[in-house]
Amino acid sequence: MSTADSFVLQFVFMPTIDADMRTFKVHLLSDGSPQTTELYRFHHPVTGLSHGLTTFHRQNLTTNIFETAGQIEWSSDYNATVHFGLEEAIVHIRDLRKAKKSSSRSRRFKAAGSEYKWKMASDSVDLSCVDSRGKVIAFWNQEQSNLLVSPKGESILDRLVVTCFLNLWALRHLGQW
Repeated sequence: MSTADSFVLQFVFMPTIDADMRTFKVHLLSDGSPQTTELYRFHHPVTGLSHGLTTFHRQNLTTNIFETAGQIEWSSDYNATVHFGLEEAIVHIRDLRKAKKSSSRSRRFKAAGSEYKWKMASDSVDLSCVDSRGKVIAFWNQEQSNLLVSPKGESILDRLVVTCFLNLWALRHLGQW
């Protein structure tokens, strides 16, 4: 993936011990500048329960107002339904993390009428998202908690951010890809 036209999103997870991984922020990093723009806010109430509602908001960069982008309704650590904002699309987590085979090292999802897949990198830590032609449209760097997104990924940005998070969640809380 060419990094020339790409943009970088940094996931900022809450550092406290009692914080739930489902509460985090996503910042848009500026080229060569220490200044960042908060783009997404994910919030999950700290109840100690595996179920609950994670809401996510996206900043409208024209008005600087955070607007509801959707919610993830958890019935357990591995079972959830995702509601995507304006489209009012309701998608089960299994449809956002489909495996072709049980041994597969990729997870597929659909967005805007096309199929995409997240693939585990050879280091078994980083992730890349490719389109149906195998072109990388997003790359997750675990060490930096950064998601590098190509211009082609901008039109499905909510789906990329949410599916990236769901894959990270599965890796951390289910101990499996």
